Amino acid sequence: MLLKRLTQAMGPSGFEDEVRGILREEVSPYVDAIYTDVLGTLICEKGRSQPGPCVMLDAHMDEVGLMVVGVENSGLLRFRPLGGVDPRILVAKRVRIGSSKLPGVIGSKPIHLQKPDEQKHPIPEDELFIDIGAKDKEDALANVQLGDVAVFDTLYDTIGDGCVKAKSFDDRVGCYILSEILKKSYAVPLVGAFTVQEEVGLRGATAAAHRIAPDIAIALEATVCFDGPFVPSHSEGTRLHGGPALTVQDGRTVADVRFLRFMMETATKHNIPYQLRRVKGGSNDFAAIQKSREGVVGGAISIPLRYMHAPAQIVSSKDVENAIRLVDAILQEIASGNWVEERFAN
Repeated sequence: MLLKRLTQAMGPSGFEDEVRGILREEVSPYVDAIYTDVLGTLICEKGRSQPGPCVMLDAHMDEVGLMVVGVENSGLLRFRPLGGVDPRILVAKRVRIGSSKLPGVIGSKPIHLQKPDEQKHPIPEDELFIDIGAKDKEDALANVQLGDVAVFDTLYDTIGDGCVKAKSFDDRVGCYILSEILKKSYAVPLVGAFTVQEEVGLRGATAAAHRIAPDIAIALEATVCFDGPFVPSHSEGTRLHGGPALTVQDGRTVADVRFLRFMMETATKHNIPYQLRRVKGGSNDFAAIQKSREGVVGGAISIPLRYMHAPAQIVSSKDVENAIRLVDAILQEIASGNWVEERFAN
């Protein structure tokens, strides 16, 4: 299954090679042209010579991870985060390191040796390390090099009623949706961009949008789902099983209300459930794409994701299915001219 392969691949920011290889193999038979830009973004073109507005669909390949930056004489590895990693969730987590996917465990001083005051606070990053079972520094360096990256070691699996759990749904779920859309045909110029380095500053999307020069762009992303007990409804962000989420405002973007309404009307017309993202924090590649050149019309369609940037994450299979339906319907409406150009005339 493609989503399983994508989530279990290693691809922290700047090291997306394995993910890119899977996607290139998957979508090559369905596109007219496929190539990689200087930064590593995989760009897939369909029907560029057709009339109509050029639509860019974006999903980023990278995930949050760790980078090895030092080795102690004991053979324990020091690391720093790649992207937004909460140090509170790191202790005792399993990881895979480097191209050989060497297993390791994130360790710390055991609770028995902590002072009472230390037990009151999360263990700081500089007091954590990765243990690969090496007997000393020389043994460790025979297997790991400085600059090697690590990702969480979490297996993809079904869980509960209609859910799946894995690492890196942010944003392999968006990559999966984009891959499924590229297998279909539309009477509109379409460019899919599997971008790099989103987690460290939307870098791949910035360069890709400049190169593609789209008229319309949609970022396909995972977004914060915080719908547990004791959470007031206005703080939920999104709800699992509530349908794909449309962004009104986030940390870097205020939605183009004209295109937002168009997406909402399309969802209603095609009987597709959707919800509005109700928190401001965070952002996605559309923040960079929207500001490229003289500005780009568009928005973001996001999958509610529990435990974002954590070792184990959960999404609803139905939300993913409905996101594919919504993107498909939007492209059909644009191809039919029903996106109503006069909305953007003034």
